[in-house]
Order: sequence, then C-alpha cells, then structure tokens
Amino acid sequence: MYAHIGNEFLVREAEVIGVFDIDKCSVGKRTRKFFFTEQSRGRIIYATDELPRAFVVTGEKTYISGISSSTIQQRMKIMTEKNDKQRS
Repeated sequence: MYAHIGNEFLVREAEVIGVFDIDKCSVGKRTRKFFFTEQSRGRIIYATDELPRAFVVTGEKTYISGISSSTIQQRMKIMTEKNDKQRS
C-alpha cells in the first residue's frame, strides 16, 4: 500500500523506516548530521512548497513533507487496516 505525503508524492508503506515531526527532531545534533549527509548524497526530496512539518525516511530517500507526522502515520495505519481486512 502507498501513503500520500504531500503534493503528488506517494511512498510505499513497506519502505518507510520512520515518520518524524520536523520541529521536534531537527534540533538534535544527530538529526542535523543525518540531514547534512542525506543532502550531500542527493537523497532529500521536497514534497512540499510550504512550511515543512514532517520528514519521512525510507531506505532510498528522505522526503520533507508539509503534512504533519501524525497525519501521515494515521494514513499509514488506515491503509494497513484496510489491507488486513482485505486479507481476511
């Protein structure tokens, strides 16, 4: 299943490592280093033209989203529940 993370971007749920609140996480030294490394490798994708609210880490890329982390996580939960019902 796929989750919408902003604009026309969808990420495959199985590829998502984590969804994080950008305000809470970006102040940490490790997170800043992570962003620097991802940026230098060309792995940052902006899924918003507006104020970033969350970032979604996958095995391949890191997406910056204007949608809150809680909304993205809720969308992923709904998709998982739908998928589970279809399997039953």
